[in-house]
Amino acid sequence: MLGLTLFERTRGRLHPTVQGLRLFEEVQRSWYGLDRIVSAAESLREFRQGELSIACLPVFSQSFLPPLLPPFLARYPDVSLNIVPQESPLLEEWLSAQRHDLGLTETLHAPAGTTRTELLTLNEVCVLPCDHPLAAKTVLTPDDFQGENFISLSRLDSYRQLLDTLFAEHQVKRRMVVETHSAASVCAMVRAGAGVSIVNPLTALDYAASGVTVRRFSIDVPFTVSLIRPLHRPASALVDAFSKHLQTHLSRLVEPLEVILGPMTKA
Repeated sequence: MLGLTLFERTRGRLHPTVQGLRLFEEVQRSWYGLDRIVSAAESLREFRQGELSIACLPVFSQSFLPPLLPPFLARYPDVSLNIVPQESPLLEEWLSAQRHDLGLTETLHAPAGTTRTELLTLNEVCVLPCDHPLAAKTVLTPDDFQGENFISLSRLDSYRQLLDTLFAEHQVKRRMVVETHSAASVCAMVRAGAGVSIVNPLTALDYAASGVTVRRFSIDVPFTVSLIRPLHRPASALVDAFSKHLQTHLSRLVEPLEVILGPMTKA
């Protein structure tokens, strides 16, 4: 069939010819290649390999994802994650443009071309220096902030705007001593004794063990974590697995807060 002489007989024994040896090498390479294909298919089926690109607000890369990633990576050790922090509204634009597999935002509405799942809603909390007189209270009211040095987020931040409106409605005047762009920066300044503030509970928890006292606020200021999935990226079982992992491991975030403040979840 091949028209080749693969073996020759010498002294009663078969020996491969040069053509036979070369053909054997080709068959061997093909066999190894097929084996690699089968192995790769098994890895994909069992999620042993793959990469996920996750775009999120900086707060989620610092405070939400870190405790949730180790158990996922332990289960899928050959999976790699690319975490891309970005602020709104550019984050939502990236997700609408289908640039990432998943997104984590605070938005209550799905950006164009995506679907949204609400993962968690907690209330914003008060943060104080550990030796501040207000730390003696378990719940702080707007009136407690009268005349206090207040560390605030940027004036463009939606939570800053909401809190400014709330304090104005209660006729409470704070001393706005510092304005910054991240909750982590706010908490660092609170820890240093520059003032008090109200921030998201995830960042507050990060600083609770290092000199920042966390207390409830008497008025609900919801902080929502939304999972965003682009509609037009290729279907991925790995994306499904990671989404399910986030939903089933949220207790890792909530439990430490409940130790400090009592029941926290709103949804």
